[in-house]
This record gives sequence, C-alpha cells and structure tokens, in this order.
Amino acid sequence: MERLHWVRHRCRQLLGADSVRGWYTPHESHKSPSDTNCSPRRVKEKRRTVFACHGSNQKEFDAVSKNYKGNVIRTTKYSLLSFIPMNLFQQFHRAANLYFLFLALLNWVPVVEAFQREITMIPLVVVLSVIAIKDALEDYRRYLFDKKVNNNVVQVYCGTQRAYTDHRWKDVRVGDFVRLSCNEIIPADMLLLYSSDPRGICYIETANLDGETNLKQRDAVFDLPLQDSDLTPESFHSRIECEQPNNDLRSFRGYIEHSSGHRVGLHNTNLLLRSCTIRNTEMVIGIVIYAGHETKAMMNNSGPRYKRSSLERRLNTHILWCVLLLLIMCLTAAIGHGLWLKNLRDPLFQVDGEISPALGGFYVFWTMIIVLQVLIPISLYVSIEVVKLGQIYFIHNDLALYNEQLDSRIQCRALNITEDLGRIQYLFSDKTGTLTENKMVFLRCSIFGVEYPHEENARRLQMYEAEEIDGVGQTTTLKSGCSRKSLSCRSLSCNRSSVSLHTLTAESAEDDQLSNRHNTFCSHTEKDVVTDPELERKLNSSVLPDDSTDNPSNAELTYITDFFLALALCNSVVVSSPSRDPQQVSEVQTSLRSREETGKLKQHLGLSPLSALSSSNNPLNLSTRTFTQGKTGEDRTMDGFDQDEQSNLTTCTEKSGMDVSARGSRPVLDWETENNFRDTKTKSRQSLEDLIREVDSDNGTDDEVLYEAESPDEAALVHAARAYQCTLRGRTAESVLVDLPGSGCLSVQLLHTLPFDSNRKRMSVVVRHPLTQQVVVYTKGADSVIMDLSETPKEAELTGEMYSGVREQTQRHVNFYAREGLRTLCIAKKSLEEGEYNVWLKRQLLAERSIENREEMLLESAQRLETNLTLLGATGIVDRLQEEVPQTIEALQSAGIRVWVLTGDKQETAINIAYACKLIHTNDQLLTANCDSKDACALLLEELKVEVQSSADTWTHVPGGQDSSSGGVTGFILIIDGRTLDWALQEELNSSFLALSRGCKAVICCRSTPLQKSQVVQLIRTRLGVMTLSVGDGANDVSMIQVADVGVGISGQEGMQAVMSSDFAISRFKHLSKLLLVHGHWCYSRLSNMILYFIYKNVMYVNLLFWYQFFCGFSGGVMTNSWVLILFNLIFTSVPPLVYGVLDQSAPADALMREPELYQTPQTCKLFSPRMFWLTVLDGFYQSLICFFVPYLALAGSDVGELSLGSPINTSALLIILLHQIIESNNLTWIHMLVLLLSGGSYFLFVLLFSLYCVSCSPPTNPLGVETLQMSQPLFYVICALTTVTALLPRLLLRVLHNTVHPSPRWASSQMVRVDSEQYRSRMPSWSRKRSRGGRLPVSADNPVLEPSVA
Repeated sequence: MERLHWVRHRCRQLLGADSVRGWYTPHESHKSPSDTNCSPRRVKEKRRTVFACHGSNQKEFDAVSKNYKGNVIRTTKYSLLSFIPMNLFQQFHRAANLYFLFLALLNWVPVVEAFQREITMIPLVVVLSVIAIKDALEDYRRYLFDKKVNNNVVQVYCGTQRAYTDHRWKDVRVGDFVRLSCNEIIPADMLLLYSSDPRGICYIETANLDGETNLKQRDAVFDLPLQDSDLTPESFHSRIECEQPNNDLRSFRGYIEHSSGHRVGLHNTNLLLRSCTIRNTEMVIGIVIYAGHETKAMMNNSGPRYKRSSLERRLNTHILWCVLLLLIMCLTAAIGHGLWLKNLRDPLFQVDGEISPALGGFYVFWTMIIVLQVLIPISLYVSIEVVKLGQIYFIHNDLALYNEQLDSRIQCRALNITEDLGRIQYLFSDKTGTLTENKMVFLRCSIFGVEYPHEENARRLQMYEAEEIDGVGQTTTLKSGCSRKSLSCRSLSCNRSSVSLHTLTAESAEDDQLSNRHNTFCSHTEKDVVTDPELERKLNSSVLPDDSTDNPSNAELTYITDFFLALALCNSVVVSSPSRDPQQVSEVQTSLRSREETGKLKQHLGLSPLSALSSSNNPLNLSTRTFTQGKTGEDRTMDGFDQDEQSNLTTCTEKSGMDVSARGSRPVLDWETENNFRDTKTKSRQSLEDLIREVDSDNGTDDEVLYEAESPDEAALVHAARAYQCTLRGRTAESVLVDLPGSGCLSVQLLHTLPFDSNRKRMSVVVRHPLTQQVVVYTKGADSVIMDLSETPKEAELTGEMYSGVREQTQRHVNFYAREGLRTLCIAKKSLEEGEYNVWLKRQLLAERSIENREEMLLESAQRLETNLTLLGATGIVDRLQEEVPQTIEALQSAGIRVWVLTGDKQETAINIAYACKLIHTNDQLLTANCDSKDACALLLEELKVEVQSSADTWTHVPGGQDSSSGGVTGFILIIDGRTLDWALQEELNSSFLALSRGCKAVICCRSTPLQKSQVVQLIRTRLGVMTLSVGDGANDVSMIQVADVGVGISGQEGMQAVMSSDFAISRFKHLSKLLLVHGHWCYSRLSNMILYFIYKNVMYVNLLFWYQFFCGFSGGVMTNSWVLILFNLIFTSVPPLVYGVLDQSAPADALMREPELYQTPQTCKLFSPRMFWLTVLDGFYQSLICFFVPYLALAGSDVGELSLGSPINTSALLIILLHQIIESNNLTWIHMLVLLLSGGSYFLFVLLFSLYCVSCSPPTNPLGVETLQMSQPLFYVICALTTVTALLPRLLLRVLHNTVHPSPRWASSQMVRVDSEQYRSRMPSWSRKRSRGGRLPVSADNPVLEPSVA
C-alpha cells in the first residue's frame, strides 16, 4: 500500500513539474504554461532515479534500485557448465562447420557410407578442438582479469557501522557512498558530492578510457546543503534524476533535487567515470550512479575491432564455385553409376540386384559427397586466421615502425584486414597533427591592426630546427625537458598506491608511470617565446610610461592588454608547478609587501599609490576602482587609502572565504592619473624599476609554472601571454589567477566557460573584468567565424571608420599568415551590461539544467551570447611538418594512391602546407571551388569538369607529361572550401564532384567539419568502389577513420580517440610508406597466393579420387586407405601453406621502398581474381590427370591391387604439391625447407608404420605390407619421379618464360645488386692503384664494404 502511495505521489510530481523541453523544472520566475505538458511515460523511459542507499529515502531506494545492475563485471563468454554447448553453438554458426557436420553424420547412414564412421569425424573434431582450446585460453585470461578487478578494495559507507569500511568492487551498488583517495581508481560511475579541495574540484586522469594523460578537472555538485567530509547517506536527502546508461563518455545530463524542492543541473564535469584515476586530490566522496556493465567504460568495451576484408568476401565466391564443382563431379558419378548398373550383364562379383539404377545413382551421389569433401577446404578459414596472426606479429615487431622518442610501436587493432593494406587506392589525411607535428609555436600576431612579426622568435625556431637536424635527424614530439613529477601526489598525504587497471584492454600499467609521464605541450620550442620589442615597449608603457611621442593611444593600449588577457583566460589549461600540484598552485599567493616597503615606495616616488590611467569607460584603464578582493563586487576606492594603507593591495583570495591577511599579494602599481605620471622624472621611473626588482628579489623567484593543455594551440597561446608577463597562475571552477604587467596577481571571477566545438568553431569565457568589474566575454576561434561575428561591435570605443580600418588590416594580416602556412586564430571580446547578462544567464542555466535537448539549447545560448563582438587581433602559430612527409606522399602517389587532405584550416594555410609536403608541385594547376550558392557550385563544377576532361587527352600524348620536372602542367589539384563541399556532397551535385575529383591528381578540402570528412570518404568508397584509407590524430577524425575500409590513427598530441577508433595506430605519418608499400604488398600477395595454393592442392588431390571412379563403376570406392585420405590435407600438407603465407616475400623491403610502383603489381596482375582462380583450378585438373594416369598406365596389365595402385599416386601427389610450392615461392628460407622436409617425412613415416603394424585399421581393405613392398621396388621410385616431373614441367616452363618477359621484383632487385657489385669490383683495382701511388693503402676488391683508409 505504501508503494502505491509513493507511485501516486511520484506521478503527480512528474506531471506537475517536468518541462516540455526536458526534465528540469525551471525557477518559479521561469515557468510557463507549457511546462506541464511532459508525459510521465516518456520520462520514465528516458531517465534513472537514484537515492542514497541509507537514510530517510530507504524505501524509495529499495523501490527503484532493484532493476539496477551491480558492480560486478564479467567479460567472459563462458562458464564451466556452458563452455561446451555455447562454444559449439557459436562454432556451428559458420556454414563450413555445419557442412562438415552434415557430412560426418551422413557417413553414418549405411547405404551411403564411404569410410569408417569414426574416421570422418576426425577433421571436424580437430578443427573444433583447436578453436575451442584457443577460445578457452582467451576466456580464462578474461576470467583472471575480471577476478582481479572485482576483488579490488574501496571504501564504501556502511549503514550498520556508520563509517566508511573496505568493500570489494563487486559489492558496490547504485546509491552507495564511496570515498576515494589520491591515486585510487574509480570503481563505478559516481556523482562527485565532495572534494577535499576547498573549491570543490578534483582532478582525474582518463588514460584508461581515452589514453589522454593530461589531467581533467571535475566539479562537485553545486549548492549541496551539506558539503564537507561528514557527508553521509543519512544527511543526504536529495534525489537524483539522470539519463539512462549510455556509452557517451563526454556527455551526462540530469539534475539533483534537494529536500527543499530546489533543483540543480548536472553535467559531465560532475561525473567521475569508472577506471579513471584520482589525481592531486586528497579525498573525494561520491554517490554511485551507474555500476558494473552500465558504466560508460564498460559500455564502450566493444573488444577488438572486426572488419571483413575484401579478399575474404571474394573468397566466399570462390568457395561457392568449389561447391558447384563438387556437385557437378558428384552428379557425374551418380549418372555414371546408374548407367553402369543398367548396362551390367552377368557380373563377376556380387551386386545388389534389388537396387534400381536410379536409386543406386542417388546413393552414390551422397557417397561421393563424402568422398570428395576435401574439395571444400575446412581448414582454410583456420589457416587464414593463423597466417594473419603471423603477419601481424612481423608488422608489430618491425623496427622501422618503432618511434624511439615516444617508445611506441605500431598497434594492430583490427586482426583480419592486413591484406587490405596492399589494395589502397585512395588515402584521406588530416593535416594538423597528421602531416604536421601539432607542436604549435607562437610566431606572429596582429593587434589593433598592427602586425608584430616577432623576428627573433622566428630565428629561434630556425635554430631549434637546425639543432634537431644536426642531432638525431628527427624532431622530438613528446620528450621534453619539462618534468611532470609535480603532477603526482607526493605533496599530499596519499596512503594508497596507484594500480592502473585498464578495463578496456585488460592491461595493467607500471606503478611508476605516474612520475614518468610526459608533460603536455611544454617543449622548449613552445615555451621559450621571444617577445617583439615594439609590442613589449607598448605593453610596458601602461606601467612605466615615458615622455616619448610614439606611445600607444589609450584605445590601442586597451586592445593590447585585453588581447593578452584573453590569451591567458580563454582556455581550459590546468596549471601546476614542479613543487606544487594544480590544487595548491591556484592557492599560492605572492608575498604581501610590508607597510614599510609600501611607504618606502610611496615616499621615494612622491606619488599617491594607485591611480587611474584613463576614463572608466575603458575596460582596461586603471580607474579609482581597485581589483577584485574576495567576493565579487567588493570594490574599494582610494578614499579609504589613508585609513588602511593595505587597501591598495590586490589580494588573490579565492571565493572559499579563506583569511585574506594570511595570503597576501604583490602590490598593485596604480597611478593617480596619466598626466600626473607623465610629469614624473625619468629618475623616479628608474628608481621605481629598481625598487620593484629589489622587492621581487627579496620575495624570491616564483616557481616554474607548468601548463597542461588539451590542445597545442592553447598551450602556445598561454606561453605567448606569459612571455608578455600576462601569466596564468591558477584556475578553479569559479576563478582564474592571472599576473598582469604592473598589476600583480589578480583573481578574475570566471562566470562561464563555453567550450570549443566543431559547430561554433570558437571558445568563449565569461568573466568579471578585474579592473572595471564589467561582465566581459572573451572569444577566440576561426577567423572565418570571428570576422563575421565582429562586423558590428557592441562597444563604441572606436569610430566606425577606425574600427573598419582595424578589421580590414587584421584580415590582411590573417591572409598573409595563412599564405605563410601559419595557423590563424582571431581574438575578440564583448562587454555586457548587468541586465543583459542576467537575461542571458537565465537561459543558460535553463539549458545547463535540462536533460532533453540539452546540447541544442546550450548551442543556441552560446550563439546568442557570441554576437556583436569587438575584434582585438589575430595570432599566427607555426605547426611544422613531420619528418619525411614530402617523401612519404611522393612515394604513395608513385604507388598509384590518390592522396586527399581534409582539414579544418584556412584555404591559404592548407595550400601552403600542400606545397611544403610536395602534394602540390610548382607546375600543377590549382582548381579553386569557393561558391556562394548551390547554383553557382553546380555551374562551377561543370566548368571545372570540362576543363579537366579536355586536358586529359593532352597529358596522355605529351611525353613525360606526368613528370613534375618537365615544366608543363602535370596535373590538376582541386581545392574546395567547406561551404562549397556541403553543396557538392548533395545528391544532385555529387556525381559532378566525383567526375571532377577523379580527373584531379589530389583534392584538398578546407574548412571541413568532421561530418563532411566522413561524408567525403563514404562517397568515394561507395560510389567509386575503391579501397580507402583514412588517417588522423584527433577526435574530429574519428568518424572518417571509422567509415574508411582501413582506419589509421596517429598517437599524437590530441589524445587517443583516433587511435582507439582505428584499425592500425602509428606514431608518425612517415610510417605509412613502410606499412603500405612493404607490409601491405607482402600481406596481400602472401594471402592471395596461399588461398590459391590451398584451392589448387584440394582440387588436385580430389580429382585423383574422381578419376578412379571411371575404373570402379562409379561406386564411390577409393584406391587408398581412409586414414591417408583424411590426414593428407589435415596434417601432411597443412603446415607448408602457413609458412608460405607468413614468410613469403614477393620483393625485398628495400626494393619496395625504392620503387613504390611495385605496390601496384599484385593489383594490376589481379592476383586474386576469377581469372586466376580458374587458371589454378585448371592447373589442378591437369596435374591430377598426370598424377593418376602415369602410374595407372605404368602398372596396367599387372596384378597389383587397388592399394598398390594408390601408393605411387599418393606419393607422387605429395611430392608434386610440395615442389609446386617451392616453384611458387619467391624466397626460400631454412624454415621453408625444414617444414617441407618434415611434411614429406611425416607422410613416409606414417604409411610405413601403418603398413607394418595395422592389420584391420581400414576395413574392408588390408594395408598390411603394401607400402613396404612398394617402396622396396625401383619401379615405385621411377613412377614417382616421372609423374612429378611431367606434372610440374609446364608450370616450371611458364614461370621461367614469365620471369624472362616480365622479371619479378625480387629477381630485378637481385640483378641490380649484382650489377652494382660487379661495377664496383671493376672500378676497385684502378682506384686502388691510384690511391697506392699516392702513398695510401689499397683497398681489397674482395671486400666491397671495406672503406678506404688513409695511411
């Protein structure tokens, strides 16, 4: 009854509270009549309710939590009882296994029995057993890992003991309160309720989820009634409503409703995800929201990627042809047997006369299905998997694909598409971080329409590049001189050690990994920014102005200071130092100067301490207001200076209410008026500088500040701001600690952060300006967006004509930066009135607290705020090419691979990078597609298509027309921007776009979004039917990586999302050449040849049995014992193809790298085509004819039995099959020879032992003494030799003829090496004589590698 009342109460609450757009109930002032239209059924389907497991909501908890899963995880497939039935059930999902099970059961039918019933089960049992053992071992490893994870210990609140006690992870449930210490791993998805950090934040490391080692900040739930270490379920009376479990790691929506009825929105920054690690926070308390397999980490645990390769799809077609051949052969035997029975007169042996010819033919049909079953290769699929594992092993251990700087090797995440690496036709590449280093270095900037080239900074960068080339010849990406030991919790009291459990890959990390991690984006090339003298002079003039006439105006000074303030504030950088963790850095304050020092400064200058620089309208001018102290809005004027001398000092106190006097700050140099200060003597100015330097030296030097940024752009801009003394010192959820030149340490209230996203292409922060107390929006983003949003600025600091001039000059500078290949960002600001801000704040809070349509509402709110911006300036950041990128692209193009670049950068930047990486040559013709409408796009595409098609014939008739050095146009390069690409991808225009792109040597898509990237790849892949490869390094490349046939992720500087979504992961772009041109070529040719060899040997051996039917009345009899028949393909000839598929090399690696054109050889020769399949089948038919009829004719007229006839036939077949592989092999190693010898030896050993000891092993025949007798006669060896030579001679002659007309790459390479060696030897004697005459020792011509030495 109580439950019924509770349900009724909940329904009323939901019907009266939920809004139409989500589940958030707005504040009373925000309600509208439409706020009660939400259906409770809809809410019930889309949300989860969580109560504390102990306390006043115990009944509600029991009612809702019974359907929630526990925290125990089980990644195993089987249990002890279910292993055999489930494994067999899964294996029999394969059609081949079902087919052979059907044949084994068919052989138990007496009328169609061909062999002993037990013998026909052997192949199927062996294959099933091998796969079952492999599955059992894999599952046992998963079981051990699950056991280890489930038995980890964590502190959970116990209701009976009313304290936190140790529990195992598997005992944690939804609603439990969990307490974690530093370096502990989070056992379940928890809502952060309390942090030992006074600001209510904690830091987590998500490396176990996405591979990113930079710390992420998480915030405790805002406005909890009780938020301290005494937080327990008994004192927690709130109810949590959130979305149902899903796999989106970057999204969480919900709200928490307190007992008072007040609701607070929840979002992703409040959620602690399972398998992440607590860092730099002494203690946190959270309530479990999702547990076990409902956590986001486990829902993303999809296991190894599985894709079907194109070769595997075509193999299924060939298998169907083999089935058709089998049916034809069986039908032929059935018809032959029926005719034989019909025409049989007075038989010499007993025949069942009651069976009609038709029924006898029917029985023989099924008997022949059993006899000729080997034609369908049961072991082929297993062999393919083994071969692929071997290929992956060699790829994984290739030293050429190892990055010593990162200590990383290639990762093969998709185990079954290695052969597709050898068939790539189109390559789609990102630019930033893929072709370039993604190590951003601040190089130039434009402020107030004035360009600052930073020439010394450019020379410094060139010096670093020269040092790197002279040193190791490679640029160092992650190893830098910055230590991240500060990010460990050694400064805190952490009693628990870190045990990194990787729930996704079941791998454990080393305990010392914490102190050895790389600092993100802090190499010297990024940190050591050399300032521009002119810009530094202007910035310093705001603090120490002189009497020179070229001082900047107040407006320009405002722009400059706001520009660098925006660089320091508008980011998500986490700050640390070598001696303090991020938590402590934000709390560290510079020493408060004493009254005596302040009085000394004041008396020495004869000035009143703090004054204004200009009018209060200027957001940067120093007015009579002092800086933020404590809570927002606590302004202090100069009137009270005499009463309290320290009121002129800005303290960097956080909002936590800590004692101000205990945490002082540096004094603020606030001057009375601009005119007063200009009357100050130069001597006073110098004295001020000396005094500041003296006081600073007394306080000691500041700790080195380390920045952890999520992107290299942010790191570069923050380092640039720091070079101009605008230093980011710390960051919390509500404030940012910044040093300003001449102003000391400021605590800037952070009101909102609007993070960057690919739709808006910008990031904004809303702060309360530290000088004017105005609400200011600082925005940075792509120039194409910011320029449009800053056409009509809200502020009137400049006249319309002046602002237009600044904007035009900035645009010219941005275009110049792009032409130089620099990455450009524009910086803008906007001041808000309090009323305007409050109106926007209400909408923003509604969006943040909404669950349904939250993303759309947040986007709409951000776009409403980011309008009418004032353009401050732009930055130019250099991103250097990775090493050997031009050579790699040139090699890929020579291999016949079309290279496309899909980037979000400006068109000019992309073109410049394309020239630098040799994607565009100087004599290529650029086709630019920038349209303003769909109709213009359609017209332009048609015009460009006609131009390309008309020039195609000209190229084909010009000798050397494709040579970039010939001086003529070698090809067209299509360059298309994002807006035009949107129209080109539409159904009406994509055909024209495809036709145009096919005629171009390369395509560069600029300003493209992640969705457009995936759409381009999908269009090319599906419409052209080509093999595609996508390569990228960031989260924005994930969609195109997943759409392509082969996805390659680069483990660069933007996290591991691309790597975790890829099929193969590399560390440098240059590794693509070795991966595709060598390993791809080898894998495709090896696997194709191995499959064809498998089909050949099966067809060849099965036809031996078929030819025998013409001499036994098509009865289904065989001329050998059933054991040899079954084991021939299962053991005697099964291992050589595996070695052939793993070790064969159609060409040496150096030859493939030296001549990329060889990459096309397997494709142009159509190595695995229907033509090659039927040639292989015909070759097998021919060799089977020779192998059967040569022994038959040699023994014709003799009195040998059927087993004596079968002995030379089986032996000859074995020799032919093994020697056939030697002829087809491109290289032979000792492993090849050993396996071939063991295969042949195992056959002879088995048949001899079988002949000596087996009397009744193969009824109704008796093989006793047959093989020993045959092998003792010389005729046996003559027959075998003659048969083998006759069968293999045509193939050998064809191979010799083919190599003569079309030399193989390996033969050509060996000849080239031989010619070079002979030429070297011919030159050596004369060279040695000349050198010996000069008094130097001769060099031995017998040792070409011996270097000449000087006597």
